[in-house]
Amino acid sequence: MTDIDKETAVENSPQATLAHASQWRLMWYNFRQHRLAVFGGIIILILYIVALFAEFIAPFDPHSSTSKNVYHPPQLIKFIDHDEDGGWSFRPHVQQMELNRDRVTLEGNYTPVSGRKVYLRLFGKGDPYKLWGKFEMSRHLIAPANPGERFYLLGADRLGRDMLSRTITGTRVSMSIGLVGVTLSLVIGIFLGGISGYYRGAIDTVVQRTIEIMIALPTIPLWLALSAAMPKDWDTVTRYFAITIILSLVGWTELARVVRGRFLSLRAEDYVTAARLDGGSQSRIIFRHILPSMTSHIIAAVTLAIPAMIMAETALSFLGLGLLPPAVSWGVLLLEVQNIRSIAAGPWLFLPGGMVLITVLAFNFLGDGLRDAADPYASKGH
Repeated sequence: MTDIDKETAVENSPQATLAHASQWRLMWYNFRQHRLAVFGGIIILILYIVALFAEFIAPFDPHSSTSKNVYHPPQLIKFIDHDEDGGWSFRPHVQQMELNRDRVTLEGNYTPVSGRKVYLRLFGKGDPYKLWGKFEMSRHLIAPANPGERFYLLGADRLGRDMLSRTITGTRVSMSIGLVGVTLSLVIGIFLGGISGYYRGAIDTVVQRTIEIMIALPTIPLWLALSAAMPKDWDTVTRYFAITIILSLVGWTELARVVRGRFLSLRAEDYVTAARLDGGSQSRIIFRHILPSMTSHIIAAVTLAIPAMIMAETALSFLGLGLLPPAVSWGVLLLEVQNIRSIAAGPWLFLPGGMVLITVLAFNFLGDGLRDAADPYASKGH
């Protein structure tokens, strides 16, 4: 190999490419090495797709109830259908079940009905709905071949409502309240944290003492007090935005401290000093030089703040001080497991709690990976 070929090979090597890469490219490279973060990102992406197309993905209307199917147990999809002649075909279906009660104890027990099956089909017609509140549709991702039939892949609640449809619908509220709440917290946190770190002095003192007072207050009692102050006659939309504002007013403190710390370190950088000596205005220095340099760190902080918002909404709704029925969120669904009968008759009603757990873990994995990737020159291996 000649000297020219060696030089070309060195220039085209991954190490040389990374040496001249931008910060965003280095961040993306480091993020891909964090497998748990990539897995968490995929889970979060799937959840937001489900939230976006909740009406289409849910097989039934989440408010539709059937009294004869109360606490219906989950049904397993079978893909191979055997006929009486011993043949088989690919036809997804579930075994139909009926409720029988003991004559003495009146305890309900579901038993399979021999020879009766509920066949399923993709993109079948079912309960009508309005996608995003505008487009009238009746197609669902999975629907019974006969529109009048019902199936319960994740069981039913005490009113015979499909838990799968209700959990999917609750995904939209629980996931969106995190985004909206963090967006408001981001605006407050960047503004107060930015002026605190950039101007310092008396402004820094006032902002930091305010943050310390907010952090010192017990979070749950503060949420309870603010939520209890909301009128009970508010409709679902008004209550939703009120809960979002409450969570934002409480959750901006940590982000403000992160932003302040970054402002304190970046304001002393050479390029910021050069911009100041070149006559740049303070607003230009902040928005054109400092904020773009800390975008990756803000993204990481926001990713770690979203699960806290989701858990806060779930806790408030579970305590009856957040969203209330007929609104559907994971916290509202967990209201069903506040009595012994529901726990004994329908353990599958804990499913929304499992969704909260999966979501929080996925966000934490994603945030951890973004936080490590935000420092692209750190020598960390995963």
